[in-house]
Amino acid sequence: MVIEEMPNASLPVVWLLGKTGAGKSSLVRALTEQTEADIGNGFQPCTRSARSYDFPPDQPLVRFLDTRGLGEAGYEPDEDLAQCRGRSHVVLVTCRIDDPVQGEVADAIVDVARRDKRMRAILVLTGKDLLPDAQVRERAGRIIAARMNRAAGRDLPVVSVSLAPGGRADGDGLAKLRTLLLDALPAAGLLLAKDRVTTDEEAAFQQIRRRVLFYAGIAGSTDLAPVIGAVSVPAAQIGMLRELGKRYGVQWDRRTSAAFLGAFGAGLGARFAASYGLRQFAKLIPVYGQTVGAAASGSISFAATYALGRAAAYFLHNYASGQVPSEADLREIYARAFDRSSDEAD
Repeated sequence: MVIEEMPNASLPVVWLLGKTGAGKSSLVRALTEQTEADIGNGFQPCTRSARSYDFPPDQPLVRFLDTRGLGEAGYEPDEDLAQCRGRSHVVLVTCRIDDPVQGEVADAIVDVARRDKRMRAILVLTGKDLLPDAQVRERAGRIIAARMNRAAGRDLPVVSVSLAPGGRADGDGLAKLRTLLLDALPAAGLLLAKDRVTTDEEAAFQQIRRRVLFYAGIAGSTDLAPVIGAVSVPAAQIGMLRELGKRYGVQWDRRTSAAFLGAFGAGLGARFAASYGLRQFAKLIPVYGQTVGAAASGSISFAATYALGRAAAYFLHNYASGQVPSEADLREIYARAFDRSSDEAD
């Protein structure tokens, strides 16, 4: 099975919902760190009056969905809302903090919440810089948040950001939004996250993280049924391991593969030594961290593949320098990556 690209229909979708002038396009620019021209040229029509933007443009891993501004004269959003609701994974409810008139947005959230009670939503209050008085800003934010919470039937996580004309956002607000996205939709949140880099190994992983996410996305999106997942998930993981080996200049021969599995624990290492080969390699590695006997869902396959890639990158970086990570270190790297990329809400 040759893997060249992730099916666009399987991309995690972030839906931006709000009025005209709420800063939706500026928010996408800030999250993706693309220029205004890149964003302007990248959005493509996907319904009669909604647009989508795939990021990164060369090999998309996440899709932003932007509906036409609610409240525009002559615009009936019902059709767009229905189509966008059916293809989205998380909603960014975008409201300008200095605009208390948000009835159309609240009505849309009522509709979304009524039809999909599991839909994740984040309230993003833009224009924080437009209300310099902290007390006035806090009061305005509370009013809008209360309105949206009533509409959603639950308390929504909320973040306030200020967006400069160039698409830049204040560091604290954008960092919090990235964290909320990571919690709500790990597949998108990991791509948009700005990890702190303190070691050479972490810096090296940042260079190939998108490729690991690409393979994790393939594994998660194609694991639709046991028969399909039994082929597609191992194929994605093997392809990822091969590419990582090339990136780090390490060949996955018998010695290297045994050292990697051995670092996870003597049990897996012994099984590998007894039955070496690509087919066995595909069978042994993917199941690490998954409950024995449980059918792997798409979210678990995504998390397990990302964690496997993170652990393999850590191993290969050290192995290329003549060191083999300890079992405890490698298991910790895997567990931390799995927890970060797993969908706890499910």
